[in-house]
Amino acid sequence: MPEHSTIPLMRAWNSWSNRPAEMVFLPLGVRITPILYSTRSKSTSVIEPRRDSVRLGRHTIDGSLIELETDHSGTTVAFSTTKTDPFAVRGSWDGKVSAEWGLRFWVTLAISSDGSELAVHDAGRNVTLLKIGTRFVAVATSEPPIHVTGHETIDALCADFEENGYFYTATRKNEAPVIALRFNLEMMRKGAYAAGVADSAELAISKAQACLAAGAPAEIGDVQAGVFEGALDAIRDVVAWNTIWDEINARPYTAVTRIWNLGKFAVWYNDQIFAALLAGVFDADLARENMATAVAGATPQGNIACIVTSNDAWVDRTQLPFGALVVWQLYQRTGERSMIQASYDALVRNRRWWQENRDPDGLGLLSCGTSDVGEGLYKGTAFAARNETGMDNSATHDEAVYDPVTRTLSTFDLGLNCAAALDAEMLSKMAAVLGKPEDAREFAALAERSRKLISETLWDESRGIFANRQRRGGFVRSLSPTSFYPLLCGAATPVQAARLLEHLSDESTFGGDYVLPNATRDDPAFADNVYWRGRIWPNVNYMVWLGLRRYGFVAEASKLAAQSYDLFMKSWREDRIASENYNAVTGEAMDQGDTDPFYIWAAMLPLMAAGEIVEFDPWTGWTVRNTGQDVALGPMVSPSGTLHLAVEAGILALTLNRRTALRTDLRTTLSRITIAEGRIACTVAPTAEDGYIELPDLNIRQVVAVRLDGENVAFVASQQGIRLMIAESARDRQLDVYFSPREPLPTQGSA
Repeated sequence: MPEHSTIPLMRAWNSWSNRPAEMVFLPLGVRITPILYSTRSKSTSVIEPRRDSVRLGRHTIDGSLIELETDHSGTTVAFSTTKTDPFAVRGSWDGKVSAEWGLRFWVTLAISSDGSELAVHDAGRNVTLLKIGTRFVAVATSEPPIHVTGHETIDALCADFEENGYFYTATRKNEAPVIALRFNLEMMRKGAYAAGVADSAELAISKAQACLAAGAPAEIGDVQAGVFEGALDAIRDVVAWNTIWDEINARPYTAVTRIWNLGKFAVWYNDQIFAALLAGVFDADLARENMATAVAGATPQGNIACIVTSNDAWVDRTQLPFGALVVWQLYQRTGERSMIQASYDALVRNRRWWQENRDPDGLGLLSCGTSDVGEGLYKGTAFAARNETGMDNSATHDEAVYDPVTRTLSTFDLGLNCAAALDAEMLSKMAAVLGKPEDAREFAALAERSRKLISETLWDESRGIFANRQRRGGFVRSLSPTSFYPLLCGAATPVQAARLLEHLSDESTFGGDYVLPNATRDDPAFADNVYWRGRIWPNVNYMVWLGLRRYGFVAEASKLAAQSYDLFMKSWREDRIASENYNAVTGEAMDQGDTDPFYIWAAMLPLMAAGEIVEFDPWTGWTVRNTGQDVALGPMVSPSGTLHLAVEAGILALTLNRRTALRTDLRTTLSRITIAEGRIACTVAPTAEDGYIELPDLNIRQVVAVRLDGENVAFVASQQGIRLMIAESARDRQLDVYFSPREPLPTQGSA
């Protein structure tokens, strides 16, 4: 029996391999692989995005719906799989466009297992059966295949097509490690199959036949409609498609992209934590798996390796320390202390490593470097040191000189120091939750010291902006959006923050229709339009957005979120491209040859848009916003269960586990939301008009007290629970509702 039986049950059937149309039942290693053959080009396709034209469609996290289209030699075929039972899956195909006679274009279903057990086709019952250990897998098709062949491997099946053509009888078999069920688009332009798993052959066959007969389930709804429509849907699809199986380490993880990879697996530290952040919107388990994959790169020296692949490990360097930020956000979103506990030790060691290894002059500010350990590619070079920022070819590094004695660059890197300050701040919060007061004090002090040094040392008064600086000299000329990262870590004074906003909107530097360029528009490097020299990067936009929110720059944050959403949707709506980076002049995704078209952190652009409605902010916690615009989004993960939110006719309704928990007509933001046994609380942002907050799930007889900024507030029973009247105000106010979990004797209807 394979060792993958601990995979969550509803994710067991999924698109685990680098062939997205291939369905794999991971606990048994059973594969159903669609293979296309064109007589016109005498070629096969196993539908691999690295080689074939594939448009990845919708994909739920649990694989209950998977859709894609592929083009092979001009013929377009759409595939779809659905499931309503963890042990049954139904697939279908539809020949959309034909470029040759359908009789000579073949759709083949190859049935195999990782253990090379024999698959047996029963022509009389039109069923193919595999036995793995004591368990059986049966595959039934809507129509009998025209031709059944047997092969040792998938490659051998492809070779049979390419060497012998579209109809060759010598490989006919009913029993082989790979059974190929062959159909053509003339006779079966549309077709379907179903697979069932059970502990007897007859039960497996019955399950497969029942699943096939049931047809496709009802259409699933959008995850986000109305304002910023499709934002959550895009996040889900990008995460789900990039979640694959790492056969070397026997683990699921969300890869940087399923389109390309370095070897059998590849983990970049920052990309992996961002994958965890994105996965956590929908699935706490997948978020946990991705964080575990990220911190698995922890080294004996203390740092978390920059990248680890099946071919190489860059243990001499790391990447910006954003791990604690992501873990804190996941803790806020899930309410699960285990999120912190699982990663805390590795993150603490990583943060202390930075201070011990990247501050050669003991000044408290950090420089990027490459330690004398390991055998990673580029070790001991300036390029390796640049890798620690992730912005490998950024113009901000052009003036940095590598010192082989200290093994660091000559500059204080602004982005690095802001990330490190934020990391210490988040670690302090995490330590407090875990009951580690000494750690909490240590990291709080480190964060405060770092913020002060950034504000005093890395602020260029002559330009009115933060910038990289030579350790023993002046400021670096080139800038990037990391100039705004002092907002993210809280280092900017009010005066400095106000100056930063001027640069944010300046169209000669960072402003414009498409933002934020990773070189200012007036920098010669901007015209290079290569990677970090001028292009827009989703992860950077996200960090700047968080910083703007932290400082209360609501309008500026909302504008950046809207521009980022529009940029993403420009390539996503029609072409389903989620790009690694974007052109800052045209907004194009694929104008530059080094750009990947389905990159995990592209989803951080729509994440900002969704966060304008529902967010788990590192400083203000669970936040919902009612702008009055119609919107519906969910399901999402929340500390109080599965969350849906809708705004209709100006009324916001927050639903948890299918029960409406809160309703309001206030056009404002509710933050620091707490929904717990005996207490519901939130901070109510300024409101221009009087309004109400309704708590439909609360009986008036349960209420003990309702207070707004410590003062009693009137409340009444309504048809929908209790209603609190909230007067207009120009300031934030704290609302606390205390109640008994059990209904006491009837009381007065006000307090």
